[in-house]
Amino acid sequence: MYALSRLAPDVRQYLLITGNYWAFTLTDGALRMLVVLHFHSLGYSPLAIAALFLFYEIFGVVTNLLGGYLGARLGLNRTMNIGLGLQVAALLMLTVPAVWLTIPWVMGAQALSGIAKDLNKMSAKSSIKLLVPSSQQGTLYKWVAILTGSKNALKGVGFFMGGALLALLGFSGAVLLMAAMLALIWLASLLLLKKDLGKAKAKPKFRDMLSKSRAINLLSAARLFLFGARDVWFVVALPVYLSSVLGWDVWQVGSFLAAWVIGYGIVQSFAPAITGKASGQLPDGRAAFIWAALLAGLPATIALGLHSDLSAQWVLLGGLMLFGVLFAVNSSLHSYLIVSYAKEDGVSLDVGFYYMSNALGRLLGTLLSGWLYQAYGLEACLWISSAFVLLAALISIGLPRHRPAQLL
Repeated sequence: MYALSRLAPDVRQYLLITGNYWAFTLTDGALRMLVVLHFHSLGYSPLAIAALFLFYEIFGVVTNLLGGYLGARLGLNRTMNIGLGLQVAALLMLTVPAVWLTIPWVMGAQALSGIAKDLNKMSAKSSIKLLVPSSQQGTLYKWVAILTGSKNALKGVGFFMGGALLALLGFSGAVLLMAAMLALIWLASLLLLKKDLGKAKAKPKFRDMLSKSRAINLLSAARLFLFGARDVWFVVALPVYLSSVLGWDVWQVGSFLAAWVIGYGIVQSFAPAITGKASGQLPDGRAAFIWAALLAGLPATIALGLHSDLSAQWVLLGGLMLFGVLFAVNSSLHSYLIVSYAKEDGVSLDVGFYYMSNALGRLLGTLLSGWLYQAYGLEACLWISSAFVLLAALISIGLPRHRPAQLL
């Protein structure tokens, strides 16, 4: 605590925000794995388990839109702390006796967790904009990449943590321990996080939730299709395919997906170096188009490979690894661009609108993943994924471009 107090105020706030985000992300990843494994052990089908997370995704769409408005009116410190508090409540809802853990009850807890997650994410991403001077775009890109990448890596760690806690403590014990640990983080955040961070000088009106910026509208549309392209095959189709077609058991599937998410997060953290930071260039709309175009044909190539004489397992796993690298760069680049484009006064309005599109893409991808796989198989999911990435690339052509800028 003494060392923390000696740091520059902006650095101290960045570390507090990142710590909050990390703690929340660990519980979010662990809770997802706990629910999946616990209800799988009770005999629920994969599609029934996926349905438990439906409200989690739906409420993410609404929360990002309203959360940006609340962040501008109340301050980002408050929306972040509300998110932490709601996650504690969601965890406690799952500590009830087993007989109460009905599908509607669990869906309600997941809805609360979805609201909490998007309040926390919107607050963390928006706060970075206010802690870095507008002239230091290179530093902004680096901080956003570290925050985004570390979050996804820790979500993968959370998958492992959820499985370990379930084995050691059982479902109720694991959830109760996470609730207690996150409650301590929440209390520290209430005391230490800067008051009125991100609060708009002029009170925003309800209609201000919809962005008036062409650049943000285009980036949001591209983000919708980008994340729809990932989840249309990653959320339901891929785990079910690995289990039912390739014969993997639930532990192999969970461990592989956790490792993939960790690797994905690590690549996100290094995205500034990959996209030209070392040569003194900042990414712009052209970079968003190029990286999306590089990704666009990959899912279709995997689909074609599954029909060849090559091993389906190695085609799928090799393609998934390459997809993870390219998608991680695309995601990190987008995360920087939205923070860069957002206006400083009421930054959460723009960021919230953008992440609403992100959540809508996830919801669309999740719904399509189950339906397309059940009706047409994994290859259809992969072809739609390629089409979605291509749409994201075409939309990105309209994003602002600039000459190479000096990084600070």
